[in-house]
Amino acid sequence: MERATAAAQVIVAIIPIVGIVMGSVVVFFYLLWGHKRKSMLIQSGQYQRPAIDLELFSLFTGLLLSGVGLCLTLFLMVATDITMELLGGVIPLSLGISLLLFFVIKRKLRA
Repeated sequence: MERATAAAQVIVAIIPIVGIVMGSVVVFFYLLWGHKRKSMLIQSGQYQRPAIDLELFSLFTGLLLSGVGLCLTLFLMVATDITMELLGGVIPLSLGISLLLFFVIKRKLRA
């Protein structure tokens, strides 16, 4: 009975390791093939750089981070006292507010 339990523990311990390794291999080859594809497109002169709307990106990420940070901050204030754990909510909240301020300032400078 103990032998079966030990074998089961080994198998349960190996499964996450194998999953992480396999996921890393998939991500590595995805990045490698994407890089090779872009290199070949550049060499053939067919590559077009994707356009990024910085204002829309900063608005979207700012709203997401502010919402998550506010929820985490309120939850951690209720669940715990004001301790270092509160930084788990304050940091994304401050990043979100900073991105929203960037969005507002960029809009005003452009106008």
